[in-house]
Amino acid sequence: MSYLGLDEEKTNKTVQELNTLLADYHIYYQKLRNFHWNVIGKNFFDLHEKFEELYDDAKLKVDEIAERILTLRFQPTSNLSDYLKSSNLKESSSDLSDTKMIEILLDDHGVILNQMRKVIDAAEKGGDEGTIDLIGAYIRELEKTSWMLDAWKMKTSQNHKPA
Repeated sequence: MSYLGLDEEKTNKTVQELNTLLADYHIYYQKLRNFHWNVIGKNFFDLHEKFEELYDDAKLKVDEIAERILTLRFQPTSNLSDYLKSSNLKESSSDLSDTKMIEILLDDHGVILNQMRKVIDAAEKGGDEGTIDLIGAYIRELEKTSWMLDAWKMKTSQNHKPA
């Protein structure tokens, strides 16, 4: 760790939060696969493709988060049973409407964003700019994805709020 110039004790707290985020992303990834496989109805083509896009992105983030933990000279959590115990997210049923799937994903996004903010808070206390930069970009991307999914579920009769 000395090559990074970071305090090991403070970095340990960042890694704990990163491991929770890693668990969250694994559950989120599998949930997206579930929804991709099981979406039905008039929105099948759009959502089937969107869920695949989202799980491909989540798969990359899983790897990047694990590699960040390794860069910090700690070991990432790597067992599914541990992910289920430590994740802030819960698994979902397979027999949901398309709208319910989107609502669940939006709820999960809020939980993941909260966990990302915990990572950044811990990283700030440890002076870990690399983790702050990585997770800050994730926040921006997930907020945009959330906006798009929320717009998808809106009724066309709903108006935007005036600026």
